[in-house]
Amino acid sequence: MSELIEGLPDEVALRCLARVPFYLYPKLELVSRSWREAIHSSELFKAREEAGTSEDLLCVCAFDPENLWQMYDPLRDLWITLPVLPSPIRQLSHFGVVSTAGKLFVIGGGSDAVDPLTGDHDGSFATNEVWSYDPVVRQWAQRASMLVPRSMFACCVLNGKIIVAGGFTSCRKSISQVEMYEPEKDIWIPMPDLHRTHNSACSGVVIEGKLHVLHKGLSTVQVLDSAGHGWSVEECGWVQGPMTVIRGALYVMSHGLIIKQDKEVRKMVCSASEFRRRIGCAMVGVGDEIYVIGGVIGPDRWDWNIKPLSHVDVLTLGNERPTWRQAAPMTRCRGTIFGCTPLRI
Repeated sequence: MSELIEGLPDEVALRCLARVPFYLYPKLELVSRSWREAIHSSELFKAREEAGTSEDLLCVCAFDPENLWQMYDPLRDLWITLPVLPSPIRQLSHFGVVSTAGKLFVIGGGSDAVDPLTGDHDGSFATNEVWSYDPVVRQWAQRASMLVPRSMFACCVLNGKIIVAGGFTSCRKSISQVEMYEPEKDIWIPMPDLHRTHNSACSGVVIEGKLHVLHKGLSTVQVLDSAGHGWSVEECGWVQGPMTVIRGALYVMSHGLIIKQDKEVRKMVCSASEFRRRIGCAMVGVGDEIYVIGGVIGPDRWDWNIKPLSHVDVLTLGNERPTWRQAAPMTRCRGTIFGCTPLRI
């Protein structure tokens, strides 16, 4: 890089840029070619980490519009629209989504899309495609494909690596295969299979450094041992519903309540009765807050219409009495949430 700020070494100038909020970076690029190179450099990402100026953002994809992602800045209550995901699959859903090393990863999934003109089935139920989005250069890139096509599977980050487990493959058959992705090497590695499979969607959460895989409708949880050599089955009896982990604790929204769920103890945190009619919303934790995003209302016996939502409701847990507030609604996305994950940059 050429001299960024007159009279300052580039290392010092880079630390200055690292203190500028991320949402202003597109404007900084317009200053000069050297600033554009700096904004797009991995050195700036490292400088932000070292300066303690990294920001926690939220990435969200909903039913409408197709394959579009938005990114939310909680500090500024601001939504940023990303380029459309360039997947050949229309209305991609049932995928895994995580973030690691400052990038967003969209993994597998499929679609039940039907061409509205011909009625032809236009989708594929399960794929092995993997996409990453780099918010620094604002571009999607295709990464190494998974070893097994899958949808409705567990997907988590453990020690900087992405682990996918279970789900359904192309023929809608439940599978027990597990694999791990190394972002730096762009390779997938087989891991020990799940102890058992089940004919339902599964999800995953990381608690106390261990990956837990839950199947919808089952009270048992499969836990990957700390060495990654095998799985054990534990009877947890966790309540069912949207869930998120905040500071090592599991929170679940169920039957109009937010519940803090330990392995043996359930504690009611607060009411969430206003969400009982909301279907397909996302629940995700950032810092000490829970975000409930999007979804649809209806139909019911009084109203057969389906109302897609762009609402964002936030529960702050840090206070003695948790409180709800409304954040800025999504500006482009609405309806059922297909994917939602925090992204630290």
